Amino acid sequence: MTSTSLKDRRSGPDAGPPPPAARADRGRARRRALHWLTAVGFQVPALVLFGVLVLLPMLFALYASFFRWGGFGMPEDYIGGDNFTRLFQDPVFLGDLWRCLVLVVLSLAFQLPFALALAVALNQRIRGRAVYRMLFFAPYILSEAITGVLFAMIFAPDDGLADNILGAVGLDGLGGQWFADTDTVMATLFLVMTWKYFGFHMMLYLAGLQSIPAELTEAALIDGAGPWQRFRNITLPLLAPTLRISVFLSVIGAIQLFDLVWVTTAGGPDHHSETMAVTMFQYGFKRYQVGYASAISVAMFAISLVFALAYQRFVLRRDLEGATTTLRGGGT
Repeated sequence: MTSTSLKDRRSGPDAGPPPPAARADRGRARRRALHWLTAVGFQVPALVLFGVLVLLPMLFALYASFFRWGGFGMPEDYIGGDNFTRLFQDPVFLGDLWRCLVLVVLSLAFQLPFALALAVALNQRIRGRAVYRMLFFAPYILSEAITGVLFAMIFAPDDGLADNILGAVGLDGLGGQWFADTDTVMATLFLVMTWKYFGFHMMLYLAGLQSIPAELTEAALIDGAGPWQRFRNITLPLLAPTLRISVFLSVIGAIQLFDLVWVTTAGGPDHHSETMAVTMFQYGFKRYQVGYASAISVAMFAISLVFALAYQRFVLRRDLEGATTTLRGGGT
């Protein structure tokens, strides 16, 4: 019998089972296919929702920004880039940019350091620190609408709680038109923002502080380092990744600020507390200039995107490279 006939008999219907190596390869291929199908099955619903609720509105807003459109029917009056030209000639929008910058600077200079100081204090072994953490974090749980209504009543002129407290301690001259005065509205608004959001950043810092090994602080204490030296040389460098994330969230939040401002002041008086989101809402839903409002939304998105990419490139790069190195090292 020739070798050819032997091969034909082995590959025929009476051939024996395939070798173990071939069965193992087929099993691995089936498992890989099953894993791939499972991953796709879990991702498709999320991708569909993201496309329908995020990507499509963004693309349509970009499309509508090139039209003079009132929001009814489909955009037809094409005007090219006139909405964007108008945007940067509009004193209200230019004022929005300035107020956004003011809020960012105030947040970085006062709100975040205040949250960090509280986090460091509440990270110590003090009685009732869990209660203090809960009380300081509670304002963040409240919705912006409730917070706005609450402080609109607190800072109501003449009979508000703030004026009554100042009058009771003999400082009634400091009270007045908190939200109604163009000179005080931004300071009052920032005070409300700080009360609302500092608890969130405080909890971020607490989480970062609790991840710092206690042995480092104890070793520095044994070496005779004082509280400020321990904070500057140990706590602050190890907390830097958390601080960078907190700064990023604070800036993005200031760019997109809307609901708290709308409930408290609606952008008044005379646009002195207006933000880009409030201006967009005013033009889109009050004046029915949806094309121009879409241009404002595109400008907000572009500002946020440029800041996010620049921040990731120049500030978060070290953290991201460290995470990538850790993942690669863990996979080897």
